[in-house]
Amino acid sequence: MQNSSKAIPRLGIKAYDWWSEALHGIARAGNATVFPQTIGMAASFNKDLLFNVFDAVSDEARVKYRQFSSSGQHGRYQGLTVWTPNINIFRDPRWGRGQETYGEDPYLTSMMGQAVVRGLQGEAKGGYDKLHACAKHFAVHSGPEWNRHTYNAENISPRDLWETYLPAFKDLVQKANVKEVMCAYNRFEGDPCCGSNRLLMQILRDEWQYKHLVVSDCWAINDMFTPVPKGHGTEPDEAHAASKAVSAGTDVECGSVYSNLTDAVKRGLIDEKRIDESVIRLLKARFELGEMDDPSLVPWMQLKDDVINSPKHQQLAIKMARESMTLLQNKDNILPLKKTMKVAVMGPNATDSVTMWANYNGFPYHTTTILEGIKNKIGAENVIYTQGCTFTQNVVLNSFFDQCALNGKQGFQATYWNNTTFNGEPATTDWLTTPFNFSAAGGTVFARGVSLTNFSARYESVFTPKESGDVAFHMNLNGGYTLYIDGEEQNKGGSIGLPTKVYMLHAEAGKSYTIRLDYSVRYEGSLNFDLGKEETINFSKEIERVKDADVVIFAGGISPKLEGEEMAVNTDGFKGGDRTNIELPAVQRELLKQLHAAGKQVVFVNCSGSAMGLVPETESCRAILQAWYPGQAAGVAVADVLFGDYNPAGRLPITFYKNVDQLPDFEDYNMKGRTYRYFKGEALFPFGHGLSYTTFTYGQAKLAKAVVKAGNSVELTIPVTNTGKYDGEEVIQVYLNRPADVEGPSKTLRAFQRVFLKAGQKQDVKIQLNPDELVWFDTNSNTMRCIPGEYKLLYGGTSDSTKLHTVSFRMN
Repeated sequence: MQNSSKAIPRLGIKAYDWWSEALHGIARAGNATVFPQTIGMAASFNKDLLFNVFDAVSDEARVKYRQFSSSGQHGRYQGLTVWTPNINIFRDPRWGRGQETYGEDPYLTSMMGQAVVRGLQGEAKGGYDKLHACAKHFAVHSGPEWNRHTYNAENISPRDLWETYLPAFKDLVQKANVKEVMCAYNRFEGDPCCGSNRLLMQILRDEWQYKHLVVSDCWAINDMFTPVPKGHGTEPDEAHAASKAVSAGTDVECGSVYSNLTDAVKRGLIDEKRIDESVIRLLKARFELGEMDDPSLVPWMQLKDDVINSPKHQQLAIKMARESMTLLQNKDNILPLKKTMKVAVMGPNATDSVTMWANYNGFPYHTTTILEGIKNKIGAENVIYTQGCTFTQNVVLNSFFDQCALNGKQGFQATYWNNTTFNGEPATTDWLTTPFNFSAAGGTVFARGVSLTNFSARYESVFTPKESGDVAFHMNLNGGYTLYIDGEEQNKGGSIGLPTKVYMLHAEAGKSYTIRLDYSVRYEGSLNFDLGKEETINFSKEIERVKDADVVIFAGGISPKLEGEEMAVNTDGFKGGDRTNIELPAVQRELLKQLHAAGKQVVFVNCSGSAMGLVPETESCRAILQAWYPGQAAGVAVADVLFGDYNPAGRLPITFYKNVDQLPDFEDYNMKGRTYRYFKGEALFPFGHGLSYTTFTYGQAKLAKAVVKAGNSVELTIPVTNTGKYDGEEVIQVYLNRPADVEGPSKTLRAFQRVFLKAGQKQDVKIQLNPDELVWFDTNSNTMRCIPGEYKLLYGGTSDSTKLHTVSFRMN
């Protein structure tokens, strides 16, 4: 009942770890096809393509499982139970994990989430499921990250609960038959979600008739007995916490608190029969996957090794990356660019392949960066490249690494131990002649003979500066470090998400300084280290470098090193993985402003997993392309769009606000004033927005019936014409409104369809809204149901009410 489940040889039960990841490709298990981050795939508004993506992901997962298990490996990230999709509502753009979701709309989230589950779990073959997916995090969970272990989601109105926070979970349980549900860290109405009878027993099991597994979020059970202010402190000890969680319906724990269950039984805190119920569910799941059977009996085990990153999957990654591209602004139709232009490429995301992978990622065999994609498209001779600036800092580091030597040999001596305590015989030694850039991601060891996890390292050299002055020591890492200068400890700490100055040495020319850096890590290690002189970015020099360019393509935005899950990053605008403002970092904003003032034509390619407040950029940039984190095919997709080989059709799955002043308090879970459904202000770019190189016009839609009986479907025929010069795709969006409900949403998405039309082509698009898509919140019964009355259907290519057409019907 713990995620790392030990073998029971006397019963013929193998070891198994329930914890595997597949957010946008098989994650943390070595090389795999890396698709765009989830929020980018949501922008495709293409649930059929999303199904194909996750069908490919599940093929790769099965192959990896066969490879691991055949060599006796049954560890974390090597199993068949993948903890995705994240179907929480992205209610606030400041949430760092919002990038893992399918946006702010319950219907879009449900449709995309169901496609993910069906793609992962597959049609049973030979009686065996392909994989088991997991709907997370149940429920009412969407940041902030810094208080997720203590936050209590209380006073949530029944309307917000049933209309916004629960619909996608209900649909994945009842329509997609998801085989796992993960309970969240936070409390709901006073009870930790993993110990909530209301959520897990009353709603999930009794009302929705869910029969499968509930798994805890990782170490969420610890929060139940950890005292305030670091935890919920609702239980006195481990045994009580374990008993509470199991009794409420949490079958498998990600963690080790359930090791106290035998003690809990002896103390009378829980009956063994209740434990049996959970054990039966988890064993049934393993049987359904064929995990305990002879591999020859399981058809999924016959998939070949070359499935991983196959040409078919590479093309699928390109297609999804293209369909995720969302064109926000295109003044004077500057895009598409001519391939004969002289182009300058700038920005911190131009050559950063790791940003393209987002988080919870696999490791591609090759990532096409934005710079590489542009060079491939128009020829390297037509491209000028200069980074221009970093993500957030107006300084760059002029490296002095080559001024470090030991025993007359330039560089650092590295000594490694396969333990975290620097004890015993070293595993190996190595010599490093360039700044450190280590990552154990993708199964890459720091040095031959060194373990991937649970190791320590000592790096030693002598720094003899050529000039006097301040020397900065920069690091970013996963793990822990201690820095010594001349044998004295100067700085120590833990994980650092971005290159950060950890020490400043006031150096004298010709004097020798002994440097020692001790590093240790338990899990996936990474370490970047350099030393040198910090220099302020000279914007004038950067602009001078691109003076001959016809257009500047600035690949900027933010990074998964800045936004993400419970991160160590705390800097201007960022806190613990969340953001405190939503504007572009100041250094990028200033460079774009100065480029504009110098008369440069700027095309801004924004990479982010969330909405950005780009008000000044709408003035300083001619075009803005929202690229999200596009995966391994990033540069291919961006270049295809910029130079007209692909006509963009992505649509925003979230509202782009102007600034945080338009938002309610981050910790307020009420939906009033949030998302396009309840926002009363003027958005910078509304939900559903996205431009094309062509234009589409809508005729008057026709209803099959103007009066329908409650419980019946509504059929809508919408005439759409491509009135421009390019072939292209339109995302037809249909919103429902109930005029009598003034407290309800202004409109809510209830259908969408991505349609390809050639230039000049007209098509009558038929859309059927089933009874489930016509439900509305009933304030009398606190339920979602078909309520008789007058309704409006609003349709078009955006949620912007001024651009939508309307047709009315009555429900009896």
